[in-house]
Amino acid sequence: MSLATLKRANHWLSSPQEQIKILSDHQKIGIPSFEQKLNESGVHSLRPTGIDVFQVNVGKMCNQVCKHCHVDAGPDRKEIMTRQTMQQIIDALEGMPVKTVDLTGGAPEMNPDFRWFVEQLSERNIEIIVRCNLTIILANPKYYDLPEFFRRHKVNVVSSLPSFTARRTDAQRGDGVFNKSIEALKMLNAVGYGKENTGLKLDLVYNPSGAYLPDDQAVLEQEYKHKLKDGFGIEFNQLYAITNLPVSRFLDYLLNSGNYEEYMSELANAFNPVAAEGVMCRNMISIGWDGYLYDCDFNQMLELKLNHGAPNHISDFDWQKVLNREIIINQHCFGCTAGAGSSCGGSTTA
Repeated sequence: MSLATLKRANHWLSSPQEQIKILSDHQKIGIPSFEQKLNESGVHSLRPTGIDVFQVNVGKMCNQVCKHCHVDAGPDRKEIMTRQTMQQIIDALEGMPVKTVDLTGGAPEMNPDFRWFVEQLSERNIEIIVRCNLTIILANPKYYDLPEFFRRHKVNVVSSLPSFTARRTDAQRGDGVFNKSIEALKMLNAVGYGKENTGLKLDLVYNPSGAYLPDDQAVLEQEYKHKLKDGFGIEFNQLYAITNLPVSRFLDYLLNSGNYEEYMSELANAFNPVAAEGVMCRNMISIGWDGYLYDCDFNQMLELKLNHGAPNHISDFDWQKVLNREIIINQHCFGCTAGAGSSCGGSTTA
C-alpha cells in the first residue's frame, strides 16, 4: 500500500479550517455539541489541573504514510523543528515542575537535531518519551544504533503496533511494516527494553483499524503479550489502547467510507464524564514544530492555538497564564471522552 499525504495531493481536507467546518456541523448528524455534553455532565469547561508534560512535535517528516495518521505525516513533509525552537523549549522548562517531555512527529528521529535535543533533556534529568514507529530503526544505517542511543539516555519508547498480525498491521501502516516492526522490537529487547528489572520501558500502542472504539485495554494487553511472546519471543511493558479521532487522514477515511455520521454518533453516545475529567489536555501542553502552543496534539493538527489570554508561542511562555487558560474544545474531543477514555497514555479510566 502506498499513500500520498493529503497535503501532497492538494486534498481539500489538508486544510484544518475545512476539517473544523465538518466537525462543527453537529446538528446535521443529530448529535449535541461537545460543550453541551460537558455542561450536562457538570464539568462545564475544561481547565488545566497542572502542566506535567510537554508533548513536542519535532516535525511532520516520516518514513511511513499510515492510513489513519492524524498528523498527515510522510516523507514529503518538510516541517521540521529547528534547534533554536528546541532551545526555547529547554529555556521554558528551567525551574518548572514539568516531569516529562514526550517527543513525537512524524518520525521524530528524522529531525537532524533529534539526538542533540534528547541529550540536552537527559542532562536535565527530565523523563523522555519517544514515540517511535519502529520501522525507522531499519530505514537507514544511520538509525541502526537507535536502540542503544535510547538505552544510554534511558528514553521510554512508545511504539504503534495496530495488531499482532501482519495482515492488519500492513493494511493500516503499509506493506512490510509488521515484519520490520517485529525486527525492531527484537533489537529493542536485545538492549534490555521491555525486560524485567532493566528500567527500560517499551510500551506499545493499539488503535482500531476501522470506525469503532477499541476493546478493553487490559484484555488487549494480555492478548498482545501472549501472541508476541509465543510467536516472536518479544516482551514489552504496557499496551495503550487509543481511539482514532476524526482528524486529517482518519477523517478522510470516515467520509470516503460513509462512516462519518455513524462514528460521530457512536463517540457522542459513549461520552463518559469520568473520562472527561481525566483527558490529557488537562495536564499537558502540545508544542508544534514551529514552537506554537496547543492544548493537545489533535488541536495542534487543527491549528487551534492556545487562547483565552494564554501566550500561543513557546518564546513567550508564561507558566501562570498557561495554567489558568480555558481549554479549546470541538467535536473531535468526543474521541478522548468515549467509553474508557483515550489519551496518549491509553485509557483514562482504566
